[in-house]
Parts: sequence; structure tokens; C-alpha cells
Amino acid sequence: MVLQVDDVIKRFNANLALDCCSLSVEKGEVIGLLGPNGAGKTTCIRSIIGLIGIDEGSITVFGMKQDGKNKAIRSKIGYVTQEITLYEDMSGKDNLAFFASLYGMSKTDIQLRIAEVGKLIGLEGRLADKVKHYSGGMKRRLNIGCALMHKPSLIIMDEPTVGIDPQSRSFILQSVKELAKGGATIIYTSHYIEEVEAVASRIYIMDNGHIIAQGTLSELIARIQGDHFIEVEVRLATEQKRKELLGLGDVKEVALDGNRYTIVVPGGIPILDKVVLALSEQGLVAINTKQPNLEDVFLTLTGKQLRDEVAS
Repeated sequence: MVLQVDDVIKRFNANLALDCCSLSVEKGEVIGLLGPNGAGKTTCIRSIIGLIGIDEGSITVFGMKQDGKNKAIRSKIGYVTQEITLYEDMSGKDNLAFFASLYGMSKTDIQLRIAEVGKLIGLEGRLADKVKHYSGGMKRRLNIGCALMHKPSLIIMDEPTVGIDPQSRSFILQSVKELAKGGATIIYTSHYIEEVEAVASRIYIMDNGHIIAQGTLSELIARIQGDHFIEVEVRLATEQKRKELLGLGDVKEVALDGNRYTIVVPGGIPILDKVVLALSEQGLVAINTKQPNLEDVFLTLTGKQLRDEVAS
């Protein structure tokens, strides 16, 4: 077991950020951590790393208690932050070397590792350039590289693809898969459900400070397999109408994405005629039913669509 979080409670004044939060990670797993803004994901991650203390419960990393003072734990973790933490006036190579030096790596080992990491993040031909000349996607990749220089046993990626182009996102996801093939243990948080679907061997869904569901993708989908999902596109959707749909008998959840409503109802419940009648004045464009996926699991359990959340 690489990580064990047991019934952790963390308060910020009157705000309960973590509420009996528990999760575990075994060696070689890629764990996807999903949750809307305010769910407690970043607080959980910072507690695991030891950047903030906890009020109750316990966190064990590599068999050692996390008290925020254990350098042996910190030396085994690579933390990819939401914020890009690079020195713009330094070259990519010098950034990699600097962050590696913080972990006490020798100059010889640093030079060897720079070549390896540069290839992994796809920047081997640009490492001599100053970071201020990098694109946003390149900076994201270098940010990941800096966290990998000391060959961490546990890699934590907190929203590593925020605000980048599709090509860079694809490259980062491929890098995560390569790290996983090499036996790395990874915790990956994202506001893009398809990213978690692509890389995670097991998924935790977090809301209001605690874990509300966990399992493989197929296990999570099986939890809502009996539900039906109706997508209705209209010309002009409104939040008021979303609430009206939620008030219809037997409707479990309704999400609004642009001009499309996603309506969750128990299987076998004849409700389509009521939905059509309720939305007739909004100008129906298309109606579809679909098989549930991870996004539907998230919607059913939290009442929210993750894609609508903006990373803070």
C-alpha cells in the first residue's frame, strides 16, 4: 500500500473542507480523483503531501505517518500543481536542474535525468530555450517534467492540463500512460472526465469533503445501469426550466449544458411525453437516449456536470 487516508477531517475556520475522507492507493495504480469545485480535492492532495496539517484522522504514505515534517515522504512524491511554477527567464533545462537540486541530486545524475525527462515530455529539442518563449502547453509539460526529475515513487497531478491546446493535452495523457506502464503510482485529478476515463485504473468521486463513490469505470457505471439518460436539445434553454423538469415525478437529476438538458430517470419509467410537453415552448431540436458513462455517474451522484466547473 502506497497511501492510506483514514477518516481525515480538515477545517478552515467554520468551513469543513474534508469530512471523514478516506481513500487508499496501491503500488502501480493510476487513481482518478473527480469532484466539483469545493469538493476538497486540492485540500486532500495537500494534506497527503504534508503541505497542510489535518485536524482528525490519519494519513500514511509508504508506511510512514504524514505529519508534514517527514522529509523521507516528501522525497518520494512528485507534485504537479495546478499553477505553473517555473522560472520564465531560465531555460527549460535550467528549470529541470533547479528543481532536481532541491532533492539533493548530484550534477551528474541531473544531467542524465534531464535527457530522460526531456524525451518523456517531448521537449528535448527546446530545453535550451527560455521558458518565456514556450507556449502554454509546453510550459505545462515542463511543469510536469520538473516534478519527475527525482524519480518519485508517487506522482500527484492536480489539474495538469488546465488551459492548454488539444495536442498538448493528448501528449500529457500519453506521458501518463507511459509512466503507468513503467510502474509509477499516480493520483490524477481533472475537470475533463474523458481524461480520467483514459488513464485511471480506479476512480474516486468526491463531493462535500468526502468520497461518495469509488471503483473501476465498469463498477461505477454498473451502479446506475438501471437509470435512463435522456438528452434534449432546445433552441433556448433556461435554468428555471431545468428546475421545473427536476420537479416532474420520477426525475432523479437534470443537468443543463448550453441548450441541452440531460435528464436522469429510473429505468422503465414512461416520462418522455411529460418532458416533450414541458419543453415544447422552448423549441425542440433533438431528443436522444443513451447508455450511461462516467459523466452520467458523476451527474447522478453529485447532481452536477463536471465539465461546467471551472478550476480554481
